[in-house]
Amino acid sequence: MVAPSGEQFEIEGGGYRAVVTESGGALRELTYGARALVDGFAEDEMSAGGRGQLLMPWPNRIRDGRYEFGGAEHQLALTEPKRHNASHGLARWVAWTLEEHTPHSVSLQYRLMAQTGYPWTLDLHVVYDLSADGLTVTQTATNMSPAPAPYACGAHPYLTVGPGPVDTWELTLPASTRSITDDRLLPVGREGVDGTPYDFRVPRPLGSTVLNNTFTDLARDDDGTATTVLRDPATGHAVALWVDEHVPWLLLYSADDVAATARRSLAVEPMTADADAFRSGQDLVTLEPTGDVGDELSVSWGIRAVD
Repeated sequence: MVAPSGEQFEIEGGGYRAVVTESGGALRELTYGARALVDGFAEDEMSAGGRGQLLMPWPNRIRDGRYEFGGAEHQLALTEPKRHNASHGLARWVAWTLEEHTPHSVSLQYRLMAQTGYPWTLDLHVVYDLSADGLTVTQTATNMSPAPAPYACGAHPYLTVGPGPVDTWELTLPASTRSITDDRLLPVGREGVDGTPYDFRVPRPLGSTVLNNTFTDLARDDDGTATTVLRDPATGHAVALWVDEHVPWLLLYSADDVAATARRSLAVEPMTADADAFRSGQDLVTLEPTGDVGDELSVSWGIRAVD
């Protein structure tokens, strides 16, 4: 029998333990000692709600699955039919190939072949590495095609600091701008978070705030890192998710629209571009033809426990 998420790759280091899956190169588990840091999924389950999945070659949604690039029109399959969108890329459910597995790290790769709606071939690569600093994830895409290719990426971890609900947990989110969306969860504008329920630049409880929003204009440390922190004041335990300078967007999702898991944990999703970037062009990366400067992009993000 093969598990729904395929082969399981366990790694340990610095007091952390993680399990990564063959299906989608997904992060199924991450713990620090006895503490779960992500709300993942069981070995005998499929990932639900995007849990732990890698979102490549685009994160979030593309309106009607239709976009123009390089003077040509392209039509993707509508993988979110209820909203008539193409959602979360083309690598979530495929079998990624093991490249290297050490006690503290695992690297996987997948060759995304040219296909209807995305006629470019990309080599996708991910490394999960554990150390005393927590988990570091590096996602890389290399254009193997003779023509430029549109690209963005993301990931979909759900953070947890206990059994939930999230209402009493304190959120620190270093973002000053929120994307405004329509009923299809596609961006139609932006607003500053000042004076709104979405301003978490100073830590405060989530309360009843419903989150399914992307945020940008992230405050960063001197090294370009932006860090989001979720803390349970009852225990003092916290979890932090950081992103490097190549990741200007975060999507936060409290799953209020999913009865079984509503407000059980909080998705904090690193994204190199907002939703619908293939149409808007906002923060969209153009991977240059293979062999040219700019044919590859690597981004890093990570998760660590905070006491």
